Amino acid sequence: MDFAPTEEQTAAQGLAARIFGDLSTHERLAGAGTGTDAELWKELCAAGLTAAVEEIGLLGLVLLLEEQGRTTAQVPFAASCVYGLLAVAAHGTDEQRERLLPPLRDGTAVATGAFPARGGMRADDEGRLSGSVPYVPWLRDASLVLVADSDRGLWIVRTGDPGVGTEPVETTAPWSAARLVLDGARGERLGGEGAPEERRTGIVGAGARGGPGVVGAGAHRESRAGARGEPGVVGAGARGEPGVVGAGACGEPGVGAYEAVLAASRIAFAGLQAGVCAGSLARAVAHTNTREQFGRPLSTKQAVLLRAADAHMDTEAIRVTAYEAAWRYDTGLPYGPQALTAAWWASEAGKRVVHAGQHLHGGTGADLDHPVHRHFLWGRQLDAYLGCGSEVLQELGGLLVKEGPE
Repeated sequence: MDFAPTEEQTAAQGLAARIFGDLSTHERLAGAGTGTDAELWKELCAAGLTAAVEEIGLLGLVLLLEEQGRTTAQVPFAASCVYGLLAVAAHGTDEQRERLLPPLRDGTAVATGAFPARGGMRADDEGRLSGSVPYVPWLRDASLVLVADSDRGLWIVRTGDPGVGTEPVETTAPWSAARLVLDGARGERLGGEGAPEERRTGIVGAGARGGPGVVGAGAHRESRAGARGEPGVVGAGARGEPGVVGAGACGEPGVGAYEAVLAASRIAFAGLQAGVCAGSLARAVAHTNTREQFGRPLSTKQAVLLRAADAHMDTEAIRVTAYEAAWRYDTGLPYGPQALTAAWWASEAGKRVVHAGQHLHGGTGADLDHPVHRHFLWGRQLDAYLGCGSEVLQELGGLLVKEGPE
């Protein structure tokens, strides 16, 4: 496994860090409330970071989301990329990609997803959807929503269309979330009517660190030299094995579109959690290095050192499991258990880290207006969205039993 980012991924991460750092100030975040920072979103899209996700793959997206999490920037970057750009590029028809991807790339359209599906949506023979999903992140800003019916088929609905309604939800986390209610709304099946669940078209990964059979979006299926000159690698910039053509960048064999999108979203939001935790810990370190007690910095206390060390190890565990899952997704290797492992660490360890961040701030951490409290809210919201640890472990155990020993 090689988690070292490519030049393209490194450049995108550096640009994202600069934009998030410059524009996601405490004052701007406080002014945004639970809504989106429209100016920041325009800046990210104008810089080409949303469109770049198709080139740098899921691992590249995880790197960008880490930078967002460090600053808790108020933009629907994760949702629009994973439920919009990557989902349509990987599972949409040629016509859907041509029509839907351009506005998603430039940010004029924002996507989100009603995931995970728990049988709340039903589709009739005419493609009309009914049901509700109690919590959809960034729904108030979305123009497109990816939903799954009870048979795990994927549908695209447009907010504002007849039969599509939203209701506010009580949440203190700044995610611009809402409840989605569909009452006979006309949906568009992702991949076209009657498309097989294993459909893999327009595989994302051009320029990304690829493995066997990585095919760039729009790339021709013919052998040519990769970024490091290996013969017979399919796809621009791929680093695959010579002469091997496999399932594709996100194409784990036999995995349906719903399962692939759900796994990608778990990996992406785990990457976001890694950034949230890193930002919380950085604030705690800065505070304990400057705050003195009895003439000595708090950071010299053994209890403080151990609490911070535990938080650091948890943060690194979230990061490395998200990296591994994203790397396997991009290279076409089986990634189901790894996605759930990343989700478990992000949920369980993320909760511990943001609690430690507040604790290490002492009484200051109880101030609801302090920047560290935003990390606490984001960490707990991501914990809830990814699913409690016992639920994720149960799903992981069921998957491992189903797959059996390798």
